[in-house]
Amino acid sequence: MTTPPTPQAPYQQHAQQYPQQPPAPQQNWQGAPAGLYASPIPQRRATLGDALASEWTKIRSVRSTMWTLGIMIVLLLGIGLLSAIAVNASGSELGNTPVLSLGFFGVLLGSICVITLGVMTIASEYGTGMIRTTLTACPTRGRVLTAKAIVFFLLTFVITTVTTALVAVLQTAMLGGVEPTGGDWLRATVGVGLYIATLGLLSLAVGALIRHSAGAITIMIAVVLLPLVLAMFMFAESLADVQQALFEYSIPSQLGAFYDASVASSGPSGWEPLWIMLGVTAVAMIGAHVSLDRRDV
Repeated sequence: MTTPPTPQAPYQQHAQQYPQQPPAPQQNWQGAPAGLYASPIPQRRATLGDALASEWTKIRSVRSTMWTLGIMIVLLLGIGLLSAIAVNASGSELGNTPVLSLGFFGVLLGSICVITLGVMTIASEYGTGMIRTTLTACPTRGRVLTAKAIVFFLLTFVITTVTTALVAVLQTAMLGGVEPTGGDWLRATVGVGLYIATLGLLSLAVGALIRHSAGAITIMIAVVLLPLVLAMFMFAESLADVQQALFEYSIPSQLGAFYDASVASSGPSGWEPLWIMLGVTAVAMIGAHVSLDRRDV
């Protein structure tokens, strides 16, 4: 006895006659399949120019830059003009003393501001944890450090050179004495600007190595002032050679060489201090690059 076939429902008969097709994927407004996001921004590999733009935005948008460089400008202008006014009011003659040398004291104090900004350019990101975001956006760590160094160096060099040139013009107009030569002008403006910017670059490298703002600033201030202070208190005959070396190669003495007013009677002169500072800074920057690549954040 055979079982009669079960009648199929109408919708089953319809399904057999017209088999279902898989639904076509919906297209979004960019032409990509639904569920996949396609950015409207054209994709390309990041370059050093992108890192420079990012670092320029950061350095000009934080208040520490305005305060440190603002105080440096005030110190350069204020101390430079006050020293010229004091000499002019006293009625004393400068004699063979270079007029431009009066700008030395303001530059020496202003260098502390550049040191502070150089350290904070990178060390502050470690303190806030922002360095993680920076390195996520730009995984090439050497590019990040290079961009920071370029932006910081150019900014401090331009501001220092312009300010020292303005101070030199005002001092020369207010005081008589030996007329500065073209070489004197170049060393007292461009030379000082390059030296101070390189000193700030050294501070940036130390900040990258130490990764702590207060510690790196303390180390750099010690590098600037401690050799000269130690030399002043070395009275033993056996330390005479060490004392002379500290006098000659201390940073205040090297900076004074640009004004022909070095603390020591001998030692680096002319443009020699700049080459010394460039060599030391190059070694420190290489160490900072190696440290940034091999150490975790």
